Amino acid sequence: MDDTPVTGLPQVGELGALDYVVIALMLLISSGIGLYYRCTGGRQATLQEYMMADRSMSVLPVAFSLMASFMSAITLLGLVQEMYMYGTMFIMINISYIIATPIVCYFYLPVFFRLQKTSVYEYLELRFGYPTRLCASIAFSLQMTLYMGIVLYAP
Repeated sequence: MDDTPVTGLPQVGELGALDYVVIALMLLISSGIGLYYRCTGGRQATLQEYMMADRSMSVLPVAFSLMASFMSAITLLGLVQEMYMYGTMFIMINISYIIATPIVCYFYLPVFFRLQKTSVYEYLELRFGYPTRLCASIAFSLQMTLYMGIVLYAP
């Protein structure tokens, strides 16, 4: 077999002209959508409309949004490795979700709904004051910054 590369085609690990065109086109379209809604005002004129979609969303798009926000490269790559290394012991996490989800749905979420709060940080400020909200926000921001580095590095 002859292992010489075919001329004119990009090699593994190289981006060709078409790749750059597709990337540039994707960035232009994404930027264009953002600029369009920024210039036209869109439907999100108030904080309530922006943060909560004016409380008009059905369950399905909210559920898909939450599911997508929890999926990452770590989830896709790590779950397989966890199952391989530890076998069915990993199922204990799923069992804890089955136990914790109804508790959260019936005891915690109604509190936020009655208070009309959009985040746990608003609740922390209402209950414990601004310094607690600030500490929780900083801790979460630091954790997410460190987590994003791992998520981007994993693939």
